[in-house]
Amino acid sequence: MAKSRTDQLVERLRDLQVSSPDVEAAAIVSVDGLSMASSLPSNVEEDRVSAMSAAMLSLGERIANELGRGGLEQVYVKGEHGYVILSAIGDEAVLTVLAREQAKLGLIFLDMSRAVKELEKLV
Repeated sequence: MAKSRTDQLVERLRDLQVSSPDVEAAAIVSVDGLSMASSLPSNVEEDRVSAMSAAMLSLGERIANELGRGGLEQVYVKGEHGYVILSAIGDEAVLTVLAREQAKLGLIFLDMSRAVKELEKLV
């Protein structure tokens, strides 16, 4: 039996976590702030991640455009305990990744870029 689209999205998120051990969690969110798929720990609220991801993507796009930086590729936030990295998946969704404080960002960016290319076919 063929896997549902949601199952395929979740599988791709788990693949990302396996390929990048510094990725603690990941989610795919619509630009409207609705969760499409996630692989989040139980202490993280899916709805909150979805809403904040959509808001950050929207703000990042506006900043990039209004300051003449072109189309948005990524937004990342560095916190005391790690990173939140967002990458647009086409025009309809965003990939949100939570990474450890000691993460090798270059490798995560590469893995996220590969994941986005695959996810664009599914979203």
